[in-house]
Amino acid sequence: MTEHHVRSVEDTLEHLSVNPEEGLDEAEIRRRREEHGANRLSEAGTASPWKILADQFRNLVIAILAIAAALSFVMGEIVQMAAILAAIVINAAIGFVTEWKAVRSMEALRSLGTVQARVTRDGKSATVDSEDLVPGDVVLLEAGDVVTADLRLIEANGLTSDESALTGESVPVTKTTDAAEPDAPLAERTSMAFKGTAITGGSGAGVVVATGMETELGGIARMTAEASEEATPLEKRLDRLARNLVVVTVIVAAAVAALGWLGGKDLVSMLETAVALAVAAVPEGLPIVATVALARGMWRMARRNALVERLAAVETLGSTSVIFADKTGTLTQNRMRVARLALPGQEEEVSWDEEARPEAPSPVACRLLEVAALCNNAELEEEQGERPAGTGDPMEVALLHAAAAAGLARERLLDDQPEEREESFDAETKMMATFHAQDGGFRVAVKGAPEAVLDVATQVATDDGEAEALSGEARKTWAERVETLAAEGYRVLAFAERHVESAEAEPYEDLILLGLVGLEDPPREDVPDAIERCRRAGIRVIMVTGDQPVTAAAIAEQVGLAEDPQATVGRDLPKLGDGAEADAHDGLRDNHVFARVSPEQKLDLIRLWQEAGAVVAMTGDGVNDAPALKKADVGIAMGKRGTDVAREAADIVLKDDAFPTIVMAIEQGRTIFENIRRFIVYLLSGNLGQVLAVGLCAVIGAPLPLLPLQILYINLVLDVFPALALGVGESPEGIMDRKPRDPKEPVLTRAHWVATALWGALIAASVVTVFFVALERDMGQDAAVTIGFLTFALARLWHVFNMRDAESGLFANEVVRNRWVWYAIGICLVLTAAAAWLPGLSTILDVVPLDSVGWTLVLTGSLVPLVVGQAALTLWRLFARGKTG
Repeated sequence: MTEHHVRSVEDTLEHLSVNPEEGLDEAEIRRRREEHGANRLSEAGTASPWKILADQFRNLVIAILAIAAALSFVMGEIVQMAAILAAIVINAAIGFVTEWKAVRSMEALRSLGTVQARVTRDGKSATVDSEDLVPGDVVLLEAGDVVTADLRLIEANGLTSDESALTGESVPVTKTTDAAEPDAPLAERTSMAFKGTAITGGSGAGVVVATGMETELGGIARMTAEASEEATPLEKRLDRLARNLVVVTVIVAAAVAALGWLGGKDLVSMLETAVALAVAAVPEGLPIVATVALARGMWRMARRNALVERLAAVETLGSTSVIFADKTGTLTQNRMRVARLALPGQEEEVSWDEEARPEAPSPVACRLLEVAALCNNAELEEEQGERPAGTGDPMEVALLHAAAAAGLARERLLDDQPEEREESFDAETKMMATFHAQDGGFRVAVKGAPEAVLDVATQVATDDGEAEALSGEARKTWAERVETLAAEGYRVLAFAERHVESAEAEPYEDLILLGLVGLEDPPREDVPDAIERCRRAGIRVIMVTGDQPVTAAAIAEQVGLAEDPQATVGRDLPKLGDGAEADAHDGLRDNHVFARVSPEQKLDLIRLWQEAGAVVAMTGDGVNDAPALKKADVGIAMGKRGTDVAREAADIVLKDDAFPTIVMAIEQGRTIFENIRRFIVYLLSGNLGQVLAVGLCAVIGAPLPLLPLQILYINLVLDVFPALALGVGESPEGIMDRKPRDPKEPVLTRAHWVATALWGALIAASVVTVFFVALERDMGQDAAVTIGFLTFALARLWHVFNMRDAESGLFANEVVRNRWVWYAIGICLVLTAAAAWLPGLSTILDVVPLDSVGWTLVLTGSLVPLVVGQAALTLWRLFARGKTG
């Protein structure tokens, strides 16, 4: 693809062996279609439901449970086996439902090409399906057409193209037939028209140089398909935690079984003990609770205009340390407006706010705005409202809005000054002119690039409606004013007029300069505050755009990304990924603005920060953003202005396109992780208590205080509700004043493991104590096991209150305030009562009726961990306060 934009028209036609007047004949079209294939993008292979379902069983936790189920079957424990298999099926079903997501990015890309194209074939004009185009086809272009293949332009009459979705360029690009520079970025290849873009003005023709996956759009499609979708930090952490638990489970179960067997115990009984330990160690409820906690965060975000495609992305966004933000439509409003007027006789530029409805502009300002409305091909819709929508070139729409704000509607101006002739914008003259009947002659309205208009202007307007000569010194002053506006990030147009006798007169001679207009795509008003919140939260925001560097730097300064930011241009970026350029890479990480970057360079920049250990979020709305959205740890697409391709490649879609919504999502993500960490400690400490109690009794040769089915009932039924309640807690105060977590930090730190061990030992000690008391009182083994089971069930239920922050109060804390905790306690009390007294269920669980002594042991044993835990937390709080005081 790279050579086509640098070839001349003649070389291109010769290379493709085509006469632009005749086009290709049918025989040649068939031959080329066989060689190059249909002009469409390849379909991405989607994972089948069966593969996704099979993947749910490919993890070590499921393997441990499967082995336990097999051992139960060998030992004839069919009910126990069925219960374990039920746990496996439930986990698999939840994983399948949450991961069933088809890859639709490629289908969305393909839909961009399913239109018709007007071509010249066999010397005749014809309309064909875009998929039938082949290299060498001559395609005719007019305003409103969608470009259906990559074209080398051979004719351009005021031709402009909207390439924002492909390049990030916020305004239409003027096309020409002149060859571009060899190293020109995509946005500056003005001799080309690219598949998937739209013609906004003028007319022209181009010869097809690439079709299907060989087009620039096809290259992006290929990158999107090939970009590795990163496993999220939460997925990595939970996977690492699960593997560690499996290793510990196997070691403990094998050691206990071996020690018991070597000590003279029966092998079958030791295998039963191993099964009990395996079931006790594996937190069966963890996937369920993690999924629901993430889903709750997703629901909260959806209520605030953020739609989540991947559940784990909620937490990942909370650990984000770098956000790559696209400029157009993300940090800016994606609508051009007139912001400044530079007028004759006024040294300072005039700020223009159309929403303020300026009154009585100066006479020369009125003349300028009249010309801006007359020399214009855009239209405003006839609708009520502050700013009616417009069709056409965004800059021309902005000029119409500015004129309308001054009471100069284009329709009324044309009633008084009918248009008689138009001189379309030309890439060589860089100007456009329209002729309007006025006072028996013609008024010529001219707009164009400032340097072009200044070159042909000989006079400058005055406030009295006349004009004076434009001296050399004045011309130099106007050039400086152009540079000043451009340096501030404005797109600058110059306006002029002249009066002639004939509509056939030369439009670009002896012009009267009326002034300059500075247009901008203004930043969103809520962005600066959001960026400041990101800064306080330790999150680095970096602008990555395909727009001009001066414009990008100006917007970056306005939204507060950095003071006096310098934009790094894509062509100046070193080739990333080479270890020999580590110093250059470190320097790039200090930059806040990257402009004129290609889709490949966006991928490189994301990879650069990921290799440095950052968790990267990427925002975008265009086709060109799709590969980067997929490569980033979290891809965030704009819902209003975003393309289907961007939305399908992203993890999160913002319905309101508001950057502050990302900050809200970050807060939710941080909250979710804290909640997940809290309920993991809750679940593991309870499971550890089970392992310690069962293991201790097995080693000393005593009966087991818990049976495998009882452990499953506690882990899969009773534990889930309190853990769920912990998982949906509200955001703690000050969570957005913390720095992002180290992505290498595990789910549980050393402090969390110590706390888990202490809580587990406390619960195990309490349960084992009441269990042995029951045995010593000759209450019978069945009653003792029942006491152990019910004590464990209630102890773990009250244990939820031990999950409060040590710095919080005994009653004023996030757990007590969480209404879901109280609902969970109510549900679990009913389920515990069912296990004790419901016929059938109590039989399956081997629970027998207890007398008053037995229930006294159950209540006492279950409350001890709560009382001791609350006392320890209160003492820790007092100690911490005394230390800081």
